[in-house]
Amino acid sequence: MPPITQDIADKRHIKREDYVSCTVAFIDCKKPGSDTKENYSIIGPGVTSSDDQIINLPEAHGFNIGAAAMPHGITNNLHIHFTAEVFIVQAGEWTFRWGSNGENEINGKKGDIVSVPTWIFRGFTNAGPDDGWLFTILGGDNTGGVIFHPEIIREAADYGLYISSDNRLIDTSRGDEVPPESGRIPPMPDEDVAALRDVSRSEMMSRIVASDARDFRPAFIDQVLPTGGAQIAPVIGLGMTQNRDHAAPISNAHEFSAEWLRIEPGQSVGPFMVDEKMVLMMHEGQLQLDYIDGGNASVQVNAWDTYSVPAGAMRTLKATGDTATEVLVVLNGDHRKRPVFATEVIAAAKEAGLGLDASGFVAKASLLPSYGRAS
Repeated sequence: MPPITQDIADKRHIKREDYVSCTVAFIDCKKPGSDTKENYSIIGPGVTSSDDQIINLPEAHGFNIGAAAMPHGITNNLHIHFTAEVFIVQAGEWTFRWGSNGENEINGKKGDIVSVPTWIFRGFTNAGPDDGWLFTILGGDNTGGVIFHPEIIREAADYGLYISSDNRLIDTSRGDEVPPESGRIPPMPDEDVAALRDVSRSEMMSRIVASDARDFRPAFIDQVLPTGGAQIAPVIGLGMTQNRDHAAPISNAHEFSAEWLRIEPGQSVGPFMVDEKMVLMMHEGQLQLDYIDGGNASVQVNAWDTYSVPAGAMRTLKATGDTATEVLVVLNGDHRKRPVFATEVIAAAKEAGLGLDASGFVAKASLLPSYGRAS
């Protein structure tokens, strides 16, 4: 691939101040207790029902990155998604609910991640005393839209809000015409609501990776090098770790993988590349991303920023702050990802006693066979 120029590198960096909220993204936007929530579409084609939603980087990634910001006590009402929906608590305390009438509840705090099964009603409330922020990941480029709870759709009509059959928000207060019944999404019939599967509390608890339960371990072939040693804590699916003892707590298909990467001050990862697009969702700290392709592009990514690295680009990641950098790394696809490190990294690791086995996992170099095959 051609070198990444500084201009291209900068355009893939979405800073916190670049996020643009939309207060009319969904059909519950005028419901009291929900009318001050803010929705963000950051990376991917987007999942909003509103034509007013601004997407920072609409390029297809195989998943969508968004966010919800809500003051204390504000609720995002019960709705269904057809693809995986994952919540990352960036700030605040949250109550997540699920079930046909939202009868089940769990709580989440900063650093917790919750993956909600498809085809069940879910909603959430900012239960903390301050403004809260959730980042979200939705599986797929086309997420299929949203089905809101029948009560929400019926109540929205009182405010002149409808959802067209092509998932567009109709707002009669701004002059939109109400589509005929055949052209809008009706409330889900009661029998279909009742037929939705029950998700037990124990199943949902197994789909939470709490901040204090993350399994950080050395992740890469460069772990014994002077500036190596970065750690990964898997969350969802088969990520890019080279530690064969790693196992993601959430293993069902999401169309993407997610894993925490922790880099201590002075540590770095790379140079390396992966075949997949990589999104960095910065939780804490500062990260310097340098492209090692002759273009000399470099980007400083701060807490709350998101950054999209093109597939196949050689890069290094370095913690530049005074505290550890923690970033959620999202890669498209359910398959295992194979980072390819620069030859000088592999050679230095071998000199220090480490190599990669045939599965791409770190092992003692002295235990790995060396053989050739006749041509």
